[in-house]
Amino acid sequence: MMLLDVQNLTTRFYTHDGEVCAVNDVSFSVEAGECLGIVGESGSGKTQVFMSIMGLLAKNGKAEGKVYFDGTQILDLKAADLNTLRGVEFSMIFQDPMTSLNPYLKVSRQMTEVLMEHRGMSEEDATAASVRMLDLVGIPESRKRITMYPHEFSGGMRQRVMIAMALLCEPKLLIADEPTTALDVTVQAQILELLAKLGKELNMATVMITHDLGVIAGLSDRVLVMYGGRIVEQASVHEIFNDPQHPYTRGLLDSMPRLDDEGAEALHTIAGQPPNLQDLPGGCSFAPRCEHVMAICQAERPELKESAGGRKKACHLEKL
Repeated sequence: MMLLDVQNLTTRFYTHDGEVCAVNDVSFSVEAGECLGIVGESGSGKTQVFMSIMGLLAKNGKAEGKVYFDGTQILDLKAADLNTLRGVEFSMIFQDPMTSLNPYLKVSRQMTEVLMEHRGMSEEDATAASVRMLDLVGIPESRKRITMYPHEFSGGMRQRVMIAMALLCEPKLLIADEPTTALDVTVQAQILELLAKLGKELNMATVMITHDLGVIAGLSDRVLVMYGGRIVEQASVHEIFNDPQHPYTRGLLDSMPRLDDEGAEALHTIAGQPPNLQDLPGGCSFAPRCEHVMAICQAERPELKESAGGRKKACHLEKL
């Protein structure tokens, strides 16, 4: 069953230096219970897609298009109506828990408020439910720790608190924006294992936004690769890793260190810099950095087209 359906989403920011088109005509869907990975360099537009969907854009931002959540068009909803869905039907985990949690309030206050506001629980019942959720995400001595302030937790434990808060109302969709960026490798693995486990137990759809293809490999069913505010490739995680069809996707994969590549002397890098979203090049945005560039690439922007098996790519090359 389709849970999230995004159609022709475009997000612009109006600045003193001109208009910035951070997301450009993006369309995709997420099925119930599915894990979708969104990958790309910083500035590719992956986070702004979901800030648009959540209604969390900065004041100078404006989103256009259609976004259907469980059959309801949510992009143009009033703030009050959107607040009845955020944190209840869909939630978002941000990449820096220290700035997302209120440092002046105990964790108990921050968690119970969610349940008291959205579920109408008493403070006693909300506290009990919050303790159970902290247990679920693997925080030891949860009944004691819930009375602490955020700064009294380690980075990994703060991220678990954020996950617990996002899951309190058992949302149908969880959006995780770089949830393991600031964590050490061991804690990263624990968090990813936790998200996979909770997704299955709660039949919850998950969107994983990251620049780390290793995270995508371990968790996702399908992958969207973004560049310059657009989707350039869409396929199953197996197809992306074993048969990438866009030069940018291949470049990202080649730039990853591999334990099974003993003969490699140096990591591959993608030449050049990501495009300026205020002044995108004509034709394909990736053309200035592409090893396979052709004359048509600089003159005509490739459309995102579907090929055999339902995978999609935006590239003039027939086969990479």
